Amino acid sequence: MLRTERHARILEQVSEKNSVDVNELARLLDVSGATIRRDLQDLSRRHLLRRTHGGAAVGSIGLEAPLQHRTERCRPEKRAIAKAAAALVPEGAVVGMTGGSTVTEVARLLADRGAVTIVTNAVNIAAELVLHKDVTLVVIGGHARATSYELVGPIAEKTLADHHIDITFLGVDGISADHGCTTHDQLEAATDRAFADASSRTVVVADHSKIGRSTFAKICPLSRVHHLITDASAPEAELARIRTSGVPVITAE
Repeated sequence: MLRTERHARILEQVSEKNSVDVNELARLLDVSGATIRRDLQDLSRRHLLRRTHGGAAVGSIGLEAPLQHRTERCRPEKRAIAKAAAALVPEGAVVGMTGGSTVTEVARLLADRGAVTIVTNAVNIAAELVLHKDVTLVVIGGHARATSYELVGPIAEKTLADHHIDITFLGVDGISADHGCTTHDQLEAATDRAFADASSRTVVVADHSKIGRSTFAKICPLSRVHHLITDASAPEAELARIRTSGVPVITAE
């Protein structure tokens, strides 16, 4: 397991349980306690968690792991989801893209496919696509979030209100039958909602770790979602509840 993926798994465990101990992490990740202690020290220095006696707990920045740590998590599943997502995009469509590691995989596939117009508030996606000669790139401005690389807030929302998007790929931190689509940050949630409002179709792309999960800020109810694309490890019971709510679910193999 790569160090970056190990760090992502540690942050995920802390996020889910609020606190973890060294021995538990060592068993889960199949590494030595010394390796886990070095990992925790590194993450603590970057203020991503708080060291405790024998383990770690949620730090002062909250529960959201930075994008660079989420990128390595479930990468094969995210690529499969992206392939299924790209298949939904018709030729000549205007495509909206919020931030997130799975949405980034969709952007890469569309950029390699040919001419497309992409509207995004994610600076990492914009940086990857700006040199693609077949991509017409529109970057939505706003306040920059270091954790997600997204531009959010009233400027972004006003810009989106003045445009029409054919299909938006929405990255979320959680999607559930009970609470709909959620994320960690209120400003990000409002900007994501503006993408959905400006779009004819909203497609949520989320790996299995997001299914059945709810986080702090609500983006939109399931009634605003036209498709959910996830992977084969997603909990079937929760997917059944989401389908019952009226959302078609595509499971990428």
